[in-house]
Amino acid sequence: MSSSDSEMESDSFHAEDSGGDMEEAEYVEDGVEESAGMGEDEEEAVDCVRVPVLNPLSIIKNKEKRNALYKKIIKEKMRKKKAARKQRRKEGVPKNPGHTIESLREPDQTAIPNVNDEDNEELRKELELDDFSSFYERSYAPKVLITFADNPVTRTRRFGLELSRIFPNALVKIRNRSSVKKICKSASREGFTDVVIINENRRKPNGLLVIHLPGGPTAHFKLSNVKLTSDIRRNHREITRHRPEVILTNFTTRLGLTIGRMLGALFHHDPEFKGRRAVTFHNQRDFIFFRHHRYEFTKDGKRAKLRELGPRFTLKLRSLQEGTFDSKCGDYTWIITNKRHTMEGRRRFFL
Repeated sequence: MSSSDSEMESDSFHAEDSGGDMEEAEYVEDGVEESAGMGEDEEEAVDCVRVPVLNPLSIIKNKEKRNALYKKIIKEKMRKKKAARKQRRKEGVPKNPGHTIESLREPDQTAIPNVNDEDNEELRKELELDDFSSFYERSYAPKVLITFADNPVTRTRRFGLELSRIFPNALVKIRNRSSVKKICKSASREGFTDVVIINENRRKPNGLLVIHLPGGPTAHFKLSNVKLTSDIRRNHREITRHRPEVILTNFTTRLGLTIGRMLGALFHHDPEFKGRRAVTFHNQRDFIFFRHHRYEFTKDGKRAKLRELGPRFTLKLRSLQEGTFDSKCGDYTWIITNKRHTMEGRRRFFL
């Protein structure tokens, strides 16, 4: 090949290179023109495109190495989480309680945050005239009659006997096939202020009927999770005859206030602090949890230790009726339905 031919080939090669550069330049210019012609929404869509991130654990095929790397990643996450929690504690940031059913509770129109507020003057006057006003004025001492359904089993009788140790000045009697109306009349004649009837089903106590005498109201509770003193490995001899202190918590609505006052009227209004007994009715999501404790203060007097004495049970309000018990013509203030209404939320509570 001659020198002239090689020179011609090199010239053609440079021409092709320059032509390719020109095409690339044209392509870039076309891209700039296209991007310039795009709208803001299209540019944002292009910017939002993300490259998928590969999990480093999926690349490692060795099981031992993969587990070791996984533990290392989890340990690093926990370390960062702990450091962030410590930093928040130093800054004084309050803890985040998270979402619970209580925090997401639907507001009730009859909610009463504090009875002593100025806006609740009408409510206070109403409470002064209700069925329990005479008890809270300390005009009488409560006297409770405890009875059962017909032919109660041994466990139900033992439960009634343990309730008589809870309620001061309580008396347990067998029903003897008497109707509820006859029981109320005879109890009112004998000077009882309240009647408690324990119902049972399948040889287990499953219901509690509380009737305030002489004019009502009557509350029907579903009874569940009954634990006697022996079930929690306690001895009934530990329960003294001192009148207990009564603690009613979280009864925040108008209906809840009535139920709380009704349960409080079963106990004497002057507790004997010497016995160090405390009875608690705690309402949570319309379930009333009952606990019976004895407390003991530490030597410095700043803290108290609790020892549960028993019994233990849970109440669920089924109905509240005006007057004494009347299943046919009774006027119900409130009654629960088996199924919630379609427009009623599951986070709505009544007590």
